[in-house]
Amino acid sequence: MAVERTLSILKPDATRRNLTGKINAVFEEHGLRIVAQKRIQLTPATAGAFYAVHKERPFYNDLVSFMISGPVVVQVLEGENAVAKNRDVMGATDPKKAEAHTIRAKFAESIEANSVHGSDSLENAKNEIAFFFAGTEILP
Repeated sequence: MAVERTLSILKPDATRRNLTGKINAVFEEHGLRIVAQKRIQLTPATAGAFYAVHKERPFYNDLVSFMISGPVVVQVLEGENAVAKNRDVMGATDPKKAEAHTIRAKFAESIEANSVHGSDSLENAKNEIAFFFAGTEILP
């Protein structure tokens, strides 16, 4: 198995409810280390650029609006097969379909306000990490 890095975002619904520590504890319990982290307020331009891949989809404007509605925590997680492990730990996008032990089952408010974002592939993880972090900000 390979040690990988993946991007995680704790979304505005999670930061608003002060769930950062609880969610991070779940990552760490599953063998993911937080090697970079910062709390930021996304601007419309930054959120729009980050989610540009979804620009033609009907939910794009709502997604950008939601992501700028409050602070987020962007972080880099590291561990064995971190991309897949993070996806498993987060659970299904729809919290009603997420397994009981997952972050979204425990903390999400809805399919839109689902508390966390995670990279969906190793290639996207590298691009997403570089979007938010300089290499010098990642401290293994």
